[in-house]
Amino acid sequence: MKYINANKVLPENLIVEIQKYVQGETLYIPKQETEYRKWGTLSGGRRLLDHRNTAIKHSFISGSSIQQLAKKYYLSTETIKKIVYSQKK
Repeated sequence: MKYINANKVLPENLIVEIQKYVQGETLYIPKQETEYRKWGTLSGGRRLLDHRNTAIKHSFISGSSIQQLAKKYYLSTETIKKIVYSQKK
């Protein structure tokens, strides 16, 4: 997150209105919800985790135990349970 001087990007009347609520402070203005992206969508991390979770579910369905999967994927048994019992595909 970078700092931008409001005088350079906002109209003067808007600055005057904002100053009624806050002055001389750093103010964070969040993105609109339509601009949000889910974690990992840009880096590909989300896709990798989805692929791993699908593999875990298939292994569980094929007979691997929770403990075996936890050891194989270096995850806790509780995490494996969340993955294999979730309804998300």
